[in-house]
Amino acid sequence: MLDLTYEAPKPKVIQGAKHDWELVIGLEVHAQVASKSKLFSGASTLFGSEPNSNVAFVDSAMPGMLPVINEFCVAQAVRTGLGLKADINLKSAFDRKNYFYPDLPQGYQISQLYHPIVGEGEVLVDMGPGVARKVRIERIHLEQDAGKSIHDMDPHFTFVDLNRTGVALMEIVSRPDIRGPEEAAAYVGKLRQILRYLGTCDGNMQNGNLRADVNVSVCRPGDYEKYQETQDFSHLGTRCEIKNMNSMRFIQQAIEYEARRQIQILEAGGEIDQETRLYDPDKGETRSMRSKEEAHDYRYFPCPDLLPLEIEQAWVDDIAGALPELPDQKKARFVADYGMTEYDASVLTAEVENAAFFEEVAAASDGKLAANWVINELFGRLKKDDTDIADSPMSPSQLGGIISLIQKGDISGKIAKDLFEIVYTEGGDPSLIVEERGMKQVTDTGAIETAVDEVIAANPQQVEKAKQNPKLAGWFVGQVMKATGGKANPKAVNEIVAAKLGL
Repeated sequence: MLDLTYEAPKPKVIQGAKHDWELVIGLEVHAQVASKSKLFSGASTLFGSEPNSNVAFVDSAMPGMLPVINEFCVAQAVRTGLGLKADINLKSAFDRKNYFYPDLPQGYQISQLYHPIVGEGEVLVDMGPGVARKVRIERIHLEQDAGKSIHDMDPHFTFVDLNRTGVALMEIVSRPDIRGPEEAAAYVGKLRQILRYLGTCDGNMQNGNLRADVNVSVCRPGDYEKYQETQDFSHLGTRCEIKNMNSMRFIQQAIEYEARRQIQILEAGGEIDQETRLYDPDKGETRSMRSKEEAHDYRYFPCPDLLPLEIEQAWVDDIAGALPELPDQKKARFVADYGMTEYDASVLTAEVENAAFFEEVAAASDGKLAANWVINELFGRLKKDDTDIADSPMSPSQLGGIISLIQKGDISGKIAKDLFEIVYTEGGDPSLIVEERGMKQVTDTGAIETAVDEVIAANPQQVEKAKQNPKLAGWFVGQVMKATGGKANPKAVNEIVAAKLGL
């Protein structure tokens, strides 16, 4: 494992007009379970389908329809809990959360309040090279999503699309351990990374498959420590919830605005109303949505249509045995096995697809050299073209072939960059391209020596300067490389130039 230093949360101190204030943040992340069917029905979860085309009778609350739990969704929740080093509850239960939404046909949501499937866990949030902070997970529970109300299709009517209704969600609830906007965004990013490695959520925030409710409050310096000692939440101030955030950048902006809004109210002698708010990215501000309900406002009671969920430890152990290598483990292995820096390992493991691509390249070439080419050349070009690794026009075997040619001395670094451009834009086998286009590096010392002699003979004044200042020998190397079209072996050129000049 990497040698990490775990830092205690560092609060972001905000200077008000009268006092200093500290931020306290907790997040409820809703992650859509990566499943082809819904939590309690066999209806499809395919995104982008025609409105109301993925709706079973139970999703639309037709009379007499009973929910049937999806075992795969339960397994995905257990898998997520194990990936977050959380306790798995072998017995859990579903409750009805009663409230009215136009796009919630049942008039209630089936969720888990009292007996969630996953208990306490943790997320290690990377805050810099070798530095991590631990954010505690309070619980993960399964619940069904609501539908979608559409307000912009008609000036007089609201339309309802029930395709999302009943889609399985994992609500991942953190403790109020996060102390600043950047840390909140980093936490969501790390959580998304882990879920994608596990394969339990695709992490697509644009489609709403991963979204966060951000709870923000402010307190005076020292009050957070009082909370830690007493577990009395009153020390943390009254929190407001910012609903349905699906952008790391907007999460940071919303927290910044909301903290200053609360500070202004408190310093003016007012009180914070516990409420749910929305963030308007165009105006850069939060606005009130509704008063924040407590659990009793939802009139929770055990769902009469579903028996308590009981799972066996052996089944949990089987899931644990099939867990993939997670980001922190993979990063540590890349540093140890390939001798790369922690930063390079972080870049390569940021996305599961990036790591898989690199490992294919490194399998047939030097790992450290492969990391350099993947990060600097391939990622740089993909970013320029606004292309994802999944759509890369260059395959791992092609890039590995280019690196192998460098290692064998068949091409120089300069030729390799030209070859990279050809393969990236035209495709083809790197070895064949080198042969067919005469790109092979000149390693014949006789030919190189002839080129060096010609450059020296044509530049007697530069020879005298180089003998007085050996650093100028690089000029001769450049001229020889230019004369040979960049094909001469640079190492051989340097050695011969030095010998001819008597350096």
